[in-house]
Amino acid sequence: MLKSVSTIGFALIAAMATAGAQTVPVANSASGRDAGFKLAAAQGPISSASPAQQPVNQEVLVERISAYLSNMKTLVGDFVQVGPDGRRTEGQFYVQKPGKVRFEYTPPSRVDVIADGQSVVVRDRMRATQDVYPLSQTPLRFLVADRVDLARDTHLVSVGADDQFVTVVIEEQQLVGTNRLMLKFGTKDLKLRQWTVTDPQGYDTTVAVYNLDTSKKLDPGLFKISYENPDSQNAR
Repeated sequence: MLKSVSTIGFALIAAMATAGAQTVPVANSASGRDAGFKLAAAQGPISSASPAQQPVNQEVLVERISAYLSNMKTLVGDFVQVGPDGRRTEGQFYVQKPGKVRFEYTPPSRVDVIADGQSVVVRDRMRATQDVYPLSQTPLRFLVADRVDLARDTHLVSVGADDQFVTVVIEEQQLVGTNRLMLKFGTKDLKLRQWTVTDPQGYDTTVAVYNLDTSKKLDPGLFKISYENPDSQNAR
């Protein structure tokens, strides 16, 4: 089932390292909520292209973005995802720091992605199976860390800004090659808008997020991972 990971782009926990995955059966779960495709027109289409870059104080921007991510303790919203094959999927996502994430894909997609603070699973609701990964092997793990320092904790490739976005590009070495992560934040409010993960084979997966809410109190059960085999929790 590792192929399915690259196909969906793995949303916030995208482009997982292939080492250490294990497929285990799980109980059937409820279908993802129907968020609908209603990407705000003001936000524009999903795109990796940007207007001409403007001179910026990179150090100040990185510090401000790190502070924004560190201060964000919960996040709920809708997402639209475009995979390497151009296929669009959508749904709702939930983040509770540190380390907890849930992505519910709207049918006909049958996938949920759940992180409980230690492990991450890609769950197939129809087949009742899931691929298990250590959270420490995900290239976006720092986004759900309690404290975020992009300058210290990541390999920054570039920082730029235009009228729409502040764009931060990060690279990370994995056992199977280099993952590249491009994060886009709104220029005016520095809120997270979009990211693109480029896997070691050069395939891009882009996710745009909208209708963001940082005030909701989340049910801890959203981030619970059920294991048929308890030993699978130790998969590395």
